[in-house]
Amino acid sequence: MKSSFTIIFTFYIASFMVAQNGSFSMADLDYSLPTQTVTIKDDIKIAYSDQGKGSETILFIHGLASYIPAWKNNVSALQSDYRCIAIDLPGYGKSSKGNYKVSMDFFAEVIHDFCAKLNIKNVVLVGHSMGGQIAISTALKYPDLVSKLILVAPAGFETFHKGQRQWFRDVMTVDGVKLTTVEQIRVNYAYNFYDMPKEAQFMIDDRIKIRTASDFADYCYHITQGVNAMVDSPVFDFLPLIKQPTLCIFGANDNLIPNRFLNGGPTEKFAKAGAEKIPNCTLHLVEKGGHFIMFEKASEVNGLVKEFLK
Repeated sequence: MKSSFTIIFTFYIASFMVAQNGSFSMADLDYSLPTQTVTIKDDIKIAYSDQGKGSETILFIHGLASYIPAWKNNVSALQSDYRCIAIDLPGYGKSSKGNYKVSMDFFAEVIHDFCAKLNIKNVVLVGHSMGGQIAISTALKYPDLVSKLILVAPAGFETFHKGQRQWFRDVMTVDGVKLTTVEQIRVNYAYNFYDMPKEAQFMIDDRIKIRTASDFADYCYHITQGVNAMVDSPVFDFLPLIKQPTLCIFGANDNLIPNRFLNGGPTEKFAKAGAEKIPNCTLHLVEKGGHFIMFEKASEVNGLVKEFLK
């Protein structure tokens, strides 16, 4: 009989060989959603899910370290009335991963070029967390493209001074992301929710699984670059320039906004500080909701979106 050490060691070697041989990549993840790809400029391949029909197109932009399936509870409810497109940003999920000059401006150009490729005009941008800051940056850079903004627990409302921005760069490293333990992965995801639903378990399972993916190192690199992009291109002072009608939704019990190490305090304080700077903005705080509010409290969020888009 093999010892437990031998079994564990054999599993480790097998996992390592899978990654080295490239037989599994993040493109092989089962999204339980139909996906396809389109190539934009600089040969960047964007993976996306395109479902539903309607007079308005909603484009969903995920947050840091996330992917298309994070929106499945929203797309399933909204696709009967709207064309719902959810994308994997470059560096994430099934999209290309390369040594791009990542910035908020880069992401805004990606959204613009993606819409141009699919001939999408007057798009409703829905962004979560980092995706919220990307949506804001896109609306400011390409105001004629974006008809409305829906910001879900957006990054960019909380401000940081120079030293705090450097703290983010120092804390978030490629090796740190790469070496995150299974236990810490579980803790990290639980912290994104007020009360993590069982149906969100797939996010943890996928995050554990991709540690053996051939493109995992590239994914880790892009997470660090996403953090740098957010802190290097703050949007708070530019919020008054947003022209689009805007819906802002926060979980009242968001554990990530504000950053507990740097600012602390109630989420409501920072949510109001940002929303009040946007000329035509409606703010909703959903009780007993965390950072992944669109998944945890999908019915409430979907209702607010439908009401806003009427």
